[in-house]
Order: sequence, then C-alpha cells, then structure tokens
Amino acid sequence: MGNLIGYLVQKKGRYNMAVVTVIGDGQMGLVLADALVCRGNEVRLWGPFEDVVLALATSRKSTRLSEFSLDAKVLVTSNAQEALQGADVVVNAIPTQFIRDVWSGLAEHVPAGVPIGCVAKGIEIESLMLPTEILASAVGDGHTTCVLSGPTIATELVRRQPAVMVSSSGDDAVAETIQDLFDVPWLRIYTHADPLGVELAGALKNVIAIAAGICDGLQLGDNAKSAMLARGLAEISRLGVAMGAQLETFFGIAGVGDLATTCFSPYGRNRTCGERLGRGESLQEITTTMGSVVEGVPTTKAVKALAEKYNVDMPIASTMYDVLFCDLSMKDAIATLMSRNLRAEELRG
Repeated sequence: MGNLIGYLVQKKGRYNMAVVTVIGDGQMGLVLADALVCRGNEVRLWGPFEDVVLALATSRKSTRLSEFSLDAKVLVTSNAQEALQGADVVVNAIPTQFIRDVWSGLAEHVPAGVPIGCVAKGIEIESLMLPTEILASAVGDGHTTCVLSGPTIATELVRRQPAVMVSSSGDDAVAETIQDLFDVPWLRIYTHADPLGVELAGALKNVIAIAAGICDGLQLGDNAKSAMLARGLAEISRLGVAMGAQLETFFGIAGVGDLATTCFSPYGRNRTCGERLGRGESLQEITTTMGSVVEGVPTTKAVKALAEKYNVDMPIASTMYDVLFCDLSMKDAIATLMSRNLRAEELRG
C-alpha cells in the first residue's frame, strides 16, 4: 500500500503549497491534518486544551485514535495567534455545540477574508443554526465557508483506506480550493453546488443512526434496520427540501452514502450510542463514557424544533426525541412506529 500511495502522489503532481490551520484536535482534526500535510501543505493544528495539545505535540499520539501518529511537520499549538497568523485556509473540526464559544475566542486572530472549511455535523440547539452559519455569526462577515462532508469514519482514514467526500460552497472557487487541498490518494473529493443540503444531510443522518443502533441493541434484525434507514432517508429528505435544499443531495455521497456508513459502522459514535441504549444503558451513562461527542443527541432536539417549524412529518425523529428526552421505553417506541396508519410509500409525504 505504501508504494502505491507514493506512486499516486507523484502521478498527481504538486501545486503551490498553502498554509492551512485545522481548528480542533479530535479524531477528524487529526486525520484532516494527516491528509493536508501529505498533500504538501504547511499545516497547523490548534486545540482548546493546553495540556492535551502539549501531550500531542510531544508524543505525536492521541488517545482518541490509538493507531494514529501525527507527522512531525505539523505544528501543534494552543496559541491562537501562532496557529492562525498568515493562514491561507482555515478548517473547523470543532463539534457543532462548541463552535460558537471556541470561534468567538479565535475571531480576532482569523485573517481577513480567509475561506473557512467545515467538517462539523450537527445543528446548534439554541439557534437552530448549521455549523457554517454559526461560524459566520462568530467570526463575522467576509469569510466564505465550505462544507466538507461524506462517509468518513476516522478509524479508516487513519489507515488511509479509500473514502469519498464532497466539497460544497456558494463560491465555486472556494469549493475547488478545498477539493485540491485534500486531494490525496485515499480521498476522492467531488465539488457540490448545494452546501445547505450537504450540511443538513450530515446533521440529520446522526438522528437516524441512533435509531439504527437501537435496532442493533435490541437485536431486531437486518430487515428492521434497513427499513429504519429507508424511512429515515425519506424523513431527512422531506425536511431538507422544506428548508430549501435539493432533493438529489440526499441521494448522493453526503446523503445516503454518509447515512449508510454511520448506521452500519461499528465505529460510528451515534450508532454505538443507540446500540447501548437498546441494551439498556442510560443516556447519561453513555454520554459520560463515550470519550467523544455524540452529535446526534443534541441534534435530535434541534430536528424536533425544525420539523415543527416547517410542518414536516418525521415519525422516527419524533420517536427518538421521546426515547432520549421523555423516557419513552424501547418497546413502546417500536410499537409506536409499527402501529402507524397504513398508507402508500411516499418519499415526500
């Protein structure tokens, strides 16, 4: 594999090196830094906790990804000015519910006009904003954002196993810039013209992934789980279209592609959360022992509010809200979904 990657890197050629700052030293931040430095960029990795950053800078290892070793060329720092000064592109890998606080503190150091890529997947509970909307609110006008999304389990990216993503922005040039920055042999990136749909797909699929995990925990079988995915896709498509996204987006890489990976991978945090719920663990116990953020939990609250706002029928998401926050039993949840009125299958209805 190493020789093949070396060959492909030479075949793709070089381009002008960019200075890229990754904000967030979690799993995605680490694997993004790995791809960027392999591409030949000058890479800086910023983290919010000084002790964690110091340990990473010293050992080049992280407890969040046991197989990972960070390239020595990546600058690791908790100093915002050092991380951001002179950056050509900044990429956010901070989880959605923490973006506002983190980026409000970084705003004064972000170079004017620099494009900001984003891999966070979620919806802010209080504002119902998507990650790029939160970034714009925290940093201010003058920065073009770009959504980078797709089926990307970090534990596979660490091994540089093949994956596909989309780079989506309202500015085609920015989408192409992000596409090029991450153009490494194990990543194939397409540009995409529907950033709203891409970002919504990435957020909404996490709610369905928790439901799919519950199917695993209850040992309901593959029939039930596949049905959950199919009807879940219909739900998130309906809401997305109602909010102005393109229907086709939800049947592409960022939609059904990401949904399938999140629902079936044993490494998916949201699916794992659901599985543990299905086995009888409490949500509090799960969230305090996961070791990483389960974005689908807060997103479920936001989705319920959005479904009500746009008058969209989302029975799976609504039932998940009742399971997570209203003590609905798993048995009653399944009974609720299975006893709905008989009807014709419809994607939009």
